[in-house]
Amino acid sequence: MSSDAEFDFRDRVVIVTGVGRVGQIGNATARAFGRMGAKLVICDLNAVAVTERAREFAAEGLTVQPAAGDLTEPDVARFAVEVALRHYGRLDVLVNIAGGLTTLGPIEQATVADFDREIGINLKTTFVASQAAIPALRESKGSIVNVASIAYIQPQANLAVYTAAKAAIAGFTRSLALELFDHGVRVNAIAPGMVRTGDNVAAVGAEAHYVEMQHITDGVLFLASQAADAITGHILPITRGRL
Repeated sequence: MSSDAEFDFRDRVVIVTGVGRVGQIGNATARAFGRMGAKLVICDLNAVAVTERAREFAAEGLTVQPAAGDLTEPDVARFAVEVALRHYGRLDVLVNIAGGLTTLGPIEQATVADFDREIGINLKTTFVASQAAIPALRESKGSIVNVASIAYIQPQANLAVYTAAKAAIAGFTRSLALELFDHGVRVNAIAPGMVRTGDNVAAVGAEAHYVEMQHITDGVLFLASQAADAITGHILPITRGRL
């Protein structure tokens, strides 16, 4: 039986990427960890936005440090880890949320630049941040939580490039879990359906079959928690029943 202590993140240090925009998964997830007692490093490409999010979190009483920059660049990812180690002395969890859907439409209309961008913001950021964090996570016997998508299980037309990027994240997660198993580092991912965000509601309407934001944050918190200590290499669908 689970106990409250298994979901206690006090004295645990968590990096969350893709935190700059209010109302998006990264912002909600970082706040959820902070409210559970975690010490945060929040990352985003937009320096102004991530600094403002850090101010907001601190005003709520959360412990937080910002780390701005392009996470497709290894130096930026290493900097985020250095911020965690310099301010908190350790790193326990990396949550790779930076990414998104930027290429929608028939594959014949997609350009190589579209492909490179979609792979870059989703898969490359996950790879680069994970690579930077692994040495510190080995020390703490920590964990990584990535964000795939239900699209890799249930593909849709006109989403081929995005689906390829998220399917690659699922494969990367499973392989890395095997690689780090003997080091005590767990690696899992969530695979959300369409999440209720302002952008999605504006594009699709309010009546679509949405996954609520708390469903996402609960899934990430679970996979990062002591309650999931026996789980690694798992891709957790979060779809409100639609598979």
